[in-house]
Amino acid sequence: MVMFSNMVQTFDLILKSGTVVNQDGEGLRNIGISGGRIAALDVPDTASAAEVVDCKGLHILPGVIDTQVHFREPGLTHKEDLETGSRSAVMGGVTGVFEMPNTNPLTITEETFTAKVKAGHHRMHCDFAFFIGGTRENFQDLPELERAPGCAGVKVFIGSSTGSLLVEDDDGLRKILAVIRRRAAFHAEDEYRLNERKGLRVEGDASSHPVWRDEVAALMATKRLVNIAREYGKRIHILHISTKDEIEYLRDHKDVATCEATPHHLTLAGPQDYKRLGTLVQMNPPVRDASHRAGIWHGISQGIVDVLGSDHAPHTLEEKAKTYPAAPSGMTGVQTLVPIMLDHVNAGRLSLARFVDLASAGPARIFNIACKGRIAAGYDADFTIVDMKRTETITNKWVASRAGWTPYDGVTVTGWPVGTFVRGRKVMWQGELTAPSSGEPVRFMETLKP
Repeated sequence: MVMFSNMVQTFDLILKSGTVVNQDGEGLRNIGISGGRIAALDVPDTASAAEVVDCKGLHILPGVIDTQVHFREPGLTHKEDLETGSRSAVMGGVTGVFEMPNTNPLTITEETFTAKVKAGHHRMHCDFAFFIGGTRENFQDLPELERAPGCAGVKVFIGSSTGSLLVEDDDGLRKILAVIRRRAAFHAEDEYRLNERKGLRVEGDASSHPVWRDEVAALMATKRLVNIAREYGKRIHILHISTKDEIEYLRDHKDVATCEATPHHLTLAGPQDYKRLGTLVQMNPPVRDASHRAGIWHGISQGIVDVLGSDHAPHTLEEKAKTYPAAPSGMTGVQTLVPIMLDHVNAGRLSLARFVDLASAGPARIFNIACKGRIAAGYDADFTIVDMKRTETITNKWVASRAGWTPYDGVTVTGWPVGTFVRGRKVMWQGELTAPSSGEPVRFMETLKP
């Protein structure tokens, strides 16, 4: 037990009487914050602060980190940009995001990466990191690029991309994994199989999407990646697991491979949601049938899944209204990650502690994030504050993304984000933005060079 002197302590901010959910359990605590960092836990009621936020009846979680978003800047800002995407994030309780390199131009050089960091600094509402895209052309530069401040690591598309961002062959993958040192993230669908099966797409029928991009294509790519990772002794991260087969396979390869699940693969299922939502549910890799959804939940319960990521990939409603397969794949998700998953917690599908493990501690552990992911003295004062008893209906109007829609429009959930704190700043409270944007690059253990 921490002992405090009789001298009255003073902080910039105190979060008072909230139920803190952390790596050391759950309980009522007061948190003292100074200089953007957590100064002390269990501060006495006699302590004073410039601001005291009453969190009675609320749960205080370590700030949620969404490790896969596409904010479309530069080049596709009619769909989203760094400001609107990060606004959507903090409105949903997300304090940090890892953004992907498939922009225009691609984020594959020092110049394009540096430009992104500059564009996000104090313009994004949450803290941020950017992946650098791995290609056949830039692989020799990756050991330096992956250590740049604000870099989440290398991202490689084995399938579902175009141009130089697509590295579908084993030789290209070997060149990348041979030289990098950090954990690399992968979109794992076998491009050769996808090309062979394009004829299985049925015009006007989005439910044929998982027939074309079948579970075999996903498992083939994941197996290839694990084999090459073992060959070079490297760490890999498989994004957006969509099949029960990958879960069973990865169970035996956790030494080299971590993996991510998305709320849509845990919530939606074919064929019923394709009938209901059409191309709005069209994603890569696809939403599959209920047996695969159950298999991913098995991965959650068994600890095989390491993190949650939304794969927020917005398109306009006009673009999504095109006839399948002309409609682009992707949906919004960063703002709905927390409420959708809290609803699953309330339904008994996972514990609140497991959600914290997946959304905060897991990202910090596998990506070596510095001073985020837990509520501890000296750590950044990032908090996601939630009301586990609050019932709300998600609507398109609530979504702050420039795209302005969600596949969960009209869905009622129990469990709601009511506050977002980023480095001690209250940026969202009770559905309102409460501070100007002040996002800064996430720091990693492997990017702390001067």
